[in-house]
Amino acid sequence: MRTADFHFDLPPELIAQAPAAQRDGSRLLTLDRTNGKIQHRFFPDLLEFLRPGDILVLNDSRVIPARLRGLNATTGGKFEILLLEEVTVNDWWAMLRPAKRAKIGTVIQLLAENGTLTELTATVSGMNADGHRRLHFAGTENLFAELENLGELPLPPYIQRPAQKAEDRERYQTVFARPSGSVAAPTAGLHFTPELLEKLRSRGVQVCFVTLHVGAGTFLPVKAENVADHQMHAERIEVGAATVQAVNQAKNNGHRVIAVGTTVLRTLESVARLNQGKLNVHRGKTDIFIFPPARFPIVDGLLTNFHLPASTLLMLVSAFAAPGETTRGRDLVLATYAEAIRERYRFFSYGDALLIL
Repeated sequence: MRTADFHFDLPPELIAQAPAAQRDGSRLLTLDRTNGKIQHRFFPDLLEFLRPGDILVLNDSRVIPARLRGLNATTGGKFEILLLEEVTVNDWWAMLRPAKRAKIGTVIQLLAENGTLTELTATVSGMNADGHRRLHFAGTENLFAELENLGELPLPPYIQRPAQKAEDRERYQTVFARPSGSVAAPTAGLHFTPELLEKLRSRGVQVCFVTLHVGAGTFLPVKAENVADHQMHAERIEVGAATVQAVNQAKNNGHRVIAVGTTVLRTLESVARLNQGKLNVHRGKTDIFIFPPARFPIVDGLLTNFHLPASTLLMLVSAFAAPGETTRGRDLVLATYAEAIRERYRFFSYGDALLIL
């Protein structure tokens, strides 16, 4: 399939620039993938679509304040740093702007959140094929511990407004976030409140967690003309024993596994592919790229947001909408997106939700 086959026209005004007034106040579009039936609902109506015995799996990764700002220690030129991955303590891969000025040996003095200079420095020590810089940080025992007071949450590039720090620090984070490591939120989970999760549990739905630390590559466009030629970025994942037991038992008993977000689906299916369709305890990385046609031995339902045109996430959703088929899922999803556009749904990270069963 061609990347262009997944393009659609999205009115810019439908790109959500801020979260809904209430965390669970978004709309919910539901798609029955067997017959293409669509329903227009609201997010708390999710309760009506889940059954006792279902397993709801969420990504509990916490977004780190990964955007730093600094000045060239020699020239005073401004730099913006987006942390990507910690190699060891005080040693990180990062994206820098302007990249062309970040030559090896450049020393950057970091700024505090209020714009004042700090004693912390970052020295460019390497560069990879993607143009990312390796940075060594000095002036602190562990940069990770400084991020809450030093960094900003890295809102996606399509949110074109100054960060409203008080709101975004709460709302661009799930209520169940625990291990820190993502540079973008697992956005399907942003809709859940503690009260809604408790209602689901009280109805016999088991809530479980996996971890996928979302990397900045999630926003990278697919540049390959043919979908199969695209290379996914690698991201760290972890699946614990409690989730393994719950999911495998549910599958054995004929119950459904509902993935909250493409990150959860990629995690579950990545591990299953290593274990003949079953889950096992796993910690490592995945660069799985799911596009039509694909099979899904674990996941029976997907709750997700509305994604960018011609993106790897849209390709994944298209594959899930019609497992094992090449074009039907794409056609079904693009028709569903067209309906969402007609009905003025809000798109992307702070937008509305789509449930595929």
